[in-house]
Amino acid sequence: MPTETTKSSTISPAEKSLLDRYFRLSENRTSVKQEMLGGLTTFVTMAYIIVVNPQILSQAGMPAEGVVFATCVSAAVASLVMGLYANYPIALAPGMSLNAYFTYSVCISMHVPWRTALAVVFFSGVLFLLLTVTRVREQIVNGIPECLKHSTAAGIGMFIAFVGLRNAKLVVANPATFVGLGSFGDKEVQIACIGLVLMLILIVRKVRGAILIGIVGAALLGMVRGMAQWPSAIFSLPHPSSTWLQLDFRGASRLGLLEILFAFLFVDLFDNVGTLVGVCEQGGFVKEGKIPRVGRVLVADALGTIVGSLTGTSTVTSYIESAAGVAAGARTGLSNIAVATLFLLATFCSPLATAIPAYATAPALILVGVLMTQSISQIAWHDFSEAVPAFITMLATPLTFSIATGLSLGLISFTLVKIAAGKLREITPLIWILTILFVLRYIYLAAA
Repeated sequence: MPTETTKSSTISPAEKSLLDRYFRLSENRTSVKQEMLGGLTTFVTMAYIIVVNPQILSQAGMPAEGVVFATCVSAAVASLVMGLYANYPIALAPGMSLNAYFTYSVCISMHVPWRTALAVVFFSGVLFLLLTVTRVREQIVNGIPECLKHSTAAGIGMFIAFVGLRNAKLVVANPATFVGLGSFGDKEVQIACIGLVLMLILIVRKVRGAILIGIVGAALLGMVRGMAQWPSAIFSLPHPSSTWLQLDFRGASRLGLLEILFAFLFVDLFDNVGTLVGVCEQGGFVKEGKIPRVGRVLVADALGTIVGSLTGTSTVTSYIESAAGVAAGARTGLSNIAVATLFLLATFCSPLATAIPAYATAPALILVGVLMTQSISQIAWHDFSEAVPAFITMLATPLTFSIATGLSLGLISFTLVKIAAGKLREITPLIWILTILFVLRYIYLAAA
């Protein structure tokens, strides 16, 4: 047992030995103290989801207090599974791109009731689990072209940023130009801008929890200026009943919802895999180009999604903010125990989370969009057959206000351009199947 580990905690030697053996602390050259610090760092950097997720899903008609509970519980369960089963310091929570798709594309644009959408999320979680166990999930990821993986992430980033700009009233409807710049005379616009500047300063200064600090700062300023109500209390008992087991399975069984199921599956596949690769490369977990125990890793978000749908939230996925915890020293799943514990404690802070106004969380959406569009640099723009489908995917996603539409148009354009370029070998059987299905979809919609 390393001296560092012995000095890092007040628990008994027997308990330390058990932790060391189970999480392989010595093998990973870490300690209990180092793992706890890493877990705390990860939680602080991603705790904004406790505030932002209810803000987004409440626009679909979901009770905010119930979503706070679901957000925290699903994050805790998924993070525990990742830590105990896969032994990685990668935390999970409801995904930012997927909650936006749930609310704006499915519930608002397609007029799907949120209870029905939750049932679709449940089915997607079950499908995630089945595909993971049978290793089909890995094959699907490998079958999708790199340009579409990167452009999908970038398109979702632009979509989320646009939602943030709209919530901040920085972008408003304009009858002449469709959209226009909002008025800086609006107090909400002013506070959103102040919050955005504060977050930018903290991020470039590498302050941990920058996004959360910015949200709280903007909310407090709005309360001081009388634009929002102060929270009625700091702590309260959780209120899960408003979203707990509120799934409409009968509505979700309709054939027309298969497209939504595919979109949840597709987006989560690449969002999760991209995060895993990024965090694992930073932590030095990648061995010979592969992530050890990747099957166990993918089980975590599948189970988290199932639990999330049952409690009342959208798809759960890995968080890139886990990289902050890795940078702070986290190397094993023990850090996720700290993350899960803090999320469970946060279920008692519902009054604080629901008191945060939309203009205070808007800057967070904009900056998350910035982070997601970084994948643009990995697209081979010099190759026209790669650039065109990537560009169409990125452009169509925010302009049609639909991630599913962006994905489908990107896939169709990829197949057409590759055929025109004589690069048939680059079109995988999976792409052929998806292209035919999406073309038939648009033919059906045109005839309807």
